[in-house]
Amino acid sequence: MTHSKFYIGQIVEHLKAGYRGVIFSVDPEFCLSEEWYEKVALSRPPRNKPWYHVMVDGAQHTTYVAQRHLTVSLNTDQIEHPNLGDCFREFDGNRYHIKHTLH
Repeated sequence: MTHSKFYIGQIVEHLKAGYRGVIFSVDPEFCLSEEWYEKVALSRPPRNKPWYHVMVDGAQHTTYVAQRHLTVSLNTDQIEHPNLGDCFREFDGNRYHIKHTLH
């Protein structure tokens, strides 16, 4: 298994699509359906490397992105997304800090 290059709360940019976002979950390898992969992952990124759930800046949707399509964003302005408060408790000017819940 490959270690993830990025972490939850980190602001990243999509290398092909150009959007910014914040990572809110990491899968150690591809975890969606074969149908989704065939339909959406047109460049066929590796399934056995990390994939990231990203809240897209200035949008209401999230994306599922292969590690090879992401880079650290040099722009650390806050992300605008309606679900930020569901996952994160604060922004420190560089990254978002995840909410911790006790079960």
